[in-house]
Amino acid sequence: MTDPRKSSPAEESVEESAEFEAGELESELVEARRRAEEYLNDLRRVAADFDNYRKRVARDSEAQAQRASESIVAELLPVLDNLERALDASEHHEEAQVAEGVSRVHTQLADILRRRGIEEIEAEPGTPFDPHMHEALSNQPSEHPDGTIAAVWQRGYRLGDRIVRAARVVVSSGPADAGREE
Repeated sequence: MTDPRKSSPAEESVEESAEFEAGELESELVEARRRAEEYLNDLRRVAADFDNYRKRVARDSEAQAQRASESIVAELLPVLDNLERALDASEHHEEAQVAEGVSRVHTQLADILRRRGIEEIEAEPGTPFDPHMHEALSNQPSEHPDGTIAAVWQRGYRLGDRIVRAARVVVSSGPADAGREE
């Protein structure tokens, strides 16, 4: 009689095969965990790098804005100096000389703005009203055709394709007597 506790060679082979597969699966699991940990560490590094990049860009942007402000202020300080001179001269000189000085300051300021890319928005009496570039303050009869600009109250300016300030205008409703029939 055979001992029931002893297994046959086929059973031993199956057990060895199962143990081999279990060992192989366990090593694959260990390798998968190692790769997952490596990927997680890579992700953490990328997230930290991105956070550092975001902070650096914010600092650089702030520094650039500061330099731009300093640059425009440096260009405007001579205009302020000239206005102070004009005010001082108004006490000691005749009106024509003061007006000439103020005109020069105006030209100086307009040149600075032009160099910075500021352009005046066209808004002359008789030109068509454009609600994208003009702000209508009122509508009144004038010698100009209906829907055109009758008067300009404040000039408008744009920087590139952005409106910095719309021109403030009065829009014509046409001649005053055009609506009356006799």
